Amino acid sequence: MRQNKIEGSFVALITPMNDDYSVDYGGFRRLLEFQAENNTSAILIMGSTGEVSMLSPEERLEIMSLTSKMKPKDVELWFGCTGTNTQQTIDYCRAAASEGADGAIVAAPAYIAAPENDIVDYFVEVADESPIPVGIYNNPPRVRTDLSHTALLKLAEHPNIVVNKESTSRTGQVAQTIAGHPDMSLMCCDSPNLGLVIPLMSLGGNGTANMSGNVIPREMAVISTPWREWRDAMACRETWLENLPLLHFLYSVVNPVSLKTLMRALGLPAGPLRKPLKALSSPALAVGLEISRRLELDKKYAYRISPD
Repeated sequence: MRQNKIEGSFVALITPMNDDYSVDYGGFRRLLEFQAENNTSAILIMGSTGEVSMLSPEERLEIMSLTSKMKPKDVELWFGCTGTNTQQTIDYCRAAASEGADGAIVAAPAYIAAPENDIVDYFVEVADESPIPVGIYNNPPRVRTDLSHTALLKLAEHPNIVVNKESTSRTGQVAQTIAGHPDMSLMCCDSPNLGLVIPLMSLGGNGTANMSGNVIPREMAVISTPWREWRDAMACRETWLENLPLLHFLYSVVNPVSLKTLMRALGLPAGPLRKPLKALSSPALAVGLEISRRLELDKKYAYRISPD
């Protein structure tokens, strides 16, 4: 089932909500259209940016069903399918497949802190049973389990594992993984604190699986373009450095608190965070709004630069 490699900006979308904390499907449609208009290659719904751990199983299935019908043309639509155990993860992958999803992103189940070998077997079993391609998410800050480059290269041999998103800070591991010539897309988190974006792209990575594209999709598309000539490298470097203050703001507290608070202030469909998460304080939000003004995001995207 090996597909062509996904390249470019793979945006992890927020889950927009109404003021009563129900899912805002009109907001989802607007956000999906916005991404399609601004050079995003693929969209992930219900990743950690989408507050997936605070959605009920019923909500997750409904989101798959309704948003799949909103899929923009020429943009791949993937769903976060991690469950609390192997069988539930497989069930979510099958549900996503039944709705026509292009793929499923899967992380290790949270909280159990399983050993690496057990999680390698978990990914293999899920990939064996999933009717759609699987992307793996190496995210030790969230799930404790950390995959080495040898584990990643082993998983890359599976024909149904087509993407790896790396959320470590180990440039050396990225180099070792790419040197192993894996037959899957290699992407990384856009966190400036991890610092993987420029090293991964310079070593031949395929793009970024990012959350900053929720507010700067065109810029993240430039940053995430594979380096095929010197112009790609220069554009990546310049765009990264220009937007670095915003990236640091968006990762200033746990994802997606800064992002979703800013999106709401900019006039994008966002709504509240689900409790126990809370929006940024007004002074903290003011920092993000000032950065947005300096970057002229109001002119680029017709955002409303307002704290209200």
